[in-house]
Amino acid sequence: MRRPDEGSSLTISAVSSMLGIPVPTIRSWERRYGFPSPGRTAGRHRRYALHEIELLRMLRDQITRGHPAREAVALVRRAPAGGSPRAKHLEDFLASTMGLDPTRLRAALDAAAETLGVEAAVQDVALPAMREIGTRWRTGTCEVANEHLATEVVRSWLARLTAVAPPPFHPRPIVLACGPKDLHSIGLEAFGLLLARRGWGRRLLGALTPSDSVISAVRASEAIAAVVTSQRNVTRRSAVETITAVAAVPRITAFFAGDAFSAPSSRRGVPGIYLGDDLVEAVEVVDRTLVSPQRRGA
Repeated sequence: MRRPDEGSSLTISAVSSMLGIPVPTIRSWERRYGFPSPGRTAGRHRRYALHEIELLRMLRDQITRGHPAREAVALVRRAPAGGSPRAKHLEDFLASTMGLDPTRLRAALDAAAETLGVEAAVQDVALPAMREIGTRWRTGTCEVANEHLATEVVRSWLARLTAVAPPPFHPRPIVLACGPKDLHSIGLEAFGLLLARRGWGRRLLGALTPSDSVISAVRASEAIAAVVTSQRNVTRRSAVETITAVAAVPRITAFFAGDAFSAPSSRRGVPGIYLGDDLVEAVEVVDRTLVSPQRRGA
């Protein structure tokens, strides 16, 4: 799928394939909410510009997180104006991935970090782009090779930025782990980078971490907290077991996050603190929870 240039446009079927949204759904959103409202050709066929594709992507992601369509439309409308640098960097990333060009892909990430800042580049470009690649893979519009290349480049980019973060100054580290049945660790690695930039030591355990291994790591490292993530509903139960075990350890704070906990009902009865889906705000929650007011004012 080619990248639409500024000023060019795509048909509704091309946008549907690109974003993994059925054509009837796109039409329904426009009919019910007037969102977005693309231009038409002389023959009355819809043509979607780059900023309208970005709006549809944002709307899809909000609905995936559990928001009803009407509420999701309102959230996207309140977001900063589209056609932003974020959109350009996102499309550069996707075009480089589809072209299997690791050099351009790394350059796209570096350009995003230079233009937007590291935290915004991670949250608004790298992670949304990886979700987009996952959607394209599931809908058959990209190959496994594209997904694997993007994953490896993003992971090495995160590792490089983490390596140059300042030394940790908080006395006790934070353990980061996926649930026992969860494979996807890029979001956790990205969160680890943001924590490192705030002075936190990390113990990144990664994918498929058994509950007892998390507890052992918490105790061996004398951690102050553990973050457990789960991305799929079918893997949530085992992750909750780990979160519950962490919450039972004295003087340890349990945090949890991931798409499996997006819906309020999925968090009911889960011990610990939910971090939400905004990585920057999640780091703020960790700071507010773990750092005493006296030390924050020091």
